Amino acid sequence: MDALSKPLSAAPAFDPARALELARATLDIEARALDALKARQGDGFVAAVRAMLACRGRVVVMGMGKSGHVGRKVAATLASTGTPAFFVHPGEASHGDLGMVTTGDVVLAISNSGESDELGAIVPAIRRLGATLVAMTGGADSSLARLADIVISSAVDQEACPLNLAPTASTTAQMALGDALAVALLDARGFREEDFARSHPGGSLGRKLLMHVADLMRSGDAVPRVGTETAMAAMLHEMTKKGLGFTAVTSADGSVAGIFTDGDLRRLIETGADLRARLAREVMHPSPKLIRTDALAVDAAGMMEQHRVTGLLVVDAEGRLAGAINSNDLMRAKVI
Repeated sequence: MDALSKPLSAAPAFDPARALELARATLDIEARALDALKARQGDGFVAAVRAMLACRGRVVVMGMGKSGHVGRKVAATLASTGTPAFFVHPGEASHGDLGMVTTGDVVLAISNSGESDELGAIVPAIRRLGATLVAMTGGADSSLARLADIVISSAVDQEACPLNLAPTASTTAQMALGDALAVALLDARGFREEDFARSHPGGSLGRKLLMHVADLMRSGDAVPRVGTETAMAAMLHEMTKKGLGFTAVTSADGSVAGIFTDGDLRRLIETGADLRARLAREVMHPSPKLIRTDALAVDAAGMMEQHRVTGLLVVDAEGRLAGAINSNDLMRAKVI
């Protein structure tokens, strides 16, 4: 029987207490590794941030094995926080993908040992291209560190793996350093919530910060509207037909003169008034809550909540009626 077909040793019986003990020990080791990592950061980290801020191209992240998996996440975090970045696999780079790297790029090479054969094979080519090489490594005297323009220490004292073999604390350190770079860069760039939303248009933050009232409002024939001289019967017909629970009352020039709602109707009925002879201008509320077409949808939601209303009239820059929006429109768009 050869080595590959030899059965594995029988696993010991599962011990819940032992599993919990190892989990806690793992978290302790990794927490200590991160705490120690803070003291190792200095000029190299600052130089890396400065180089990435000045980068005329992209930050190209590379790494093999587990460092490569971390590198993909680091590249994604950088890209989503204002630093254009992408990941290139070192093995593929030596077979053509190195063409993605240009003179104006910064290459962030991640390797715990600093002796990855695949990275070592392409570092000379990166240097010839003139790209800035930043090494994130635990090997201060490694081949990668010696050839890099800038070195960020990701050294850890021990892995959390009981065998001290599987990358555990070291990859946690790499991941945390990648986050630290992204945070330092976004702060230096003045990156704001609005900028984050632009790179996350499909997320809830993107919907809240990028979607405008004009994107969601009812417009055209879907907007209930009557003139100031419209009779009560015709006004109620318009409200029923459009189904928003209110109608805009507009002047001859299209500006909003007022609003009439289901609530206004109930209050009139309670007074016992003869509604048949009433005109829109006599029963409308003359100071309705208005919102501009270019306002953010989240602002419409805030106005509805503040004034305890379920709908708003929408006006253009000249104050003319442009549409209507209600809470159902906002809920459908997942703004609220």
